[in-house]
Amino acid sequence: MRLYTKTGDKGQTSVIGGRVDKDDVRVEAYGTVDEANSFVGKARTELNLSNEKLKQLDQELERIQHELFDCGGDLANKKSNRKLKLEEKSILWLEERMDAYIKETPGLKRFILPGGSDAAATIHIARTVTRRAERLVVSLKKIEEAPEVCLRYLNRLSDYFFAVSRYINYVNGHSDVEYIRSEEVFRGKTKKKDKQ
Repeated sequence: MRLYTKTGDKGQTSVIGGRVDKDDVRVEAYGTVDEANSFVGKARTELNLSNEKLKQLDQELERIQHELFDCGGDLANKKSNRKLKLEEKSILWLEERMDAYIKETPGLKRFILPGGSDAAATIHIARTVTRRAERLVVSLKKIEEAPEVCLRYLNRLSDYFFAVSRYINYVNGHSDVEYIRSEEVFRGKTKKKDKQ
């Protein structure tokens, strides 16, 4: 098998259902999903797998890597009768796991700085790349059909990564570093609304 085909030498690439320019928003979207996936892979190499909790998290992150491949494949398919690989149940699973991690970590009121352990810092990068992928899918939807499930999945996944980065730091004994000029934007804000 050859890794090079030379078919993209003039700035176009194949998607399922045709060929497009390599800077097409569809290519940007699934390429950014691939970028996020790569950072998840890097984070997995940085986890301390002698810790049983982080070993379980590693298995979750592997599942997410497969789902990101599904999402990328769905975005690369421009056929009108396409069958999607990414399913709604993946979003529900992310919500369940996120809720579990939020229960295990200390309460949060303010924005925090990305960082802590190597794995947590890399997950923060995956989070921000996932947000960029989400924005690109929104741009794609303005001009062509794009899978709604991918958009919802990416939205939820970036939140999941935030919860997971805090969980990794908590397990490793790293405290959150609050942004010093942050107002109370999380639980404190909800309480204020409840009083009104």
